[in-house]
Amino acid sequence: MNYLIRELRKDEINILDTFLYEAIFVPEGVPAPPKDIIKQPELQVYVKDFGHNKDDLCLVAQINEEIIGAVWVRIMDDYGHIDNKTPSFAISLLREYRNHGIGTLLMQQMLAKFN
Repeated sequence: MNYLIRELRKDEINILDTFLYEAIFVPEGVPAPPKDIIKQPELQVYVKDFGHNKDDLCLVAQINEEIIGAVWVRIMDDYGHIDNKTPSFAISLLREYRNHGIGTLLMQQMLAKFN
């Protein structure tokens, strides 16, 4: 499977809504929540006004012209908040592209940005 990992462009920010929804854990046998669940304030912290803060950074995996995965970091007061200097980390892939090592490579490349 050939794919490219690159930074998200400003004109692609809205794609984060798709990956925020895809990142929601849904146990097997449980129906997925409605897509508008991402409008909840506790989830919007991950994507609202993304790119406006200096610490916002997103890498995407792309096959041909389709973005199939994303990893993004930002300083935010979320469930895993550590402090105001440590970014939170989110990752998501479209279901059909999971378990191919793409997520691992996305995480490795994001972590390399901080070394």
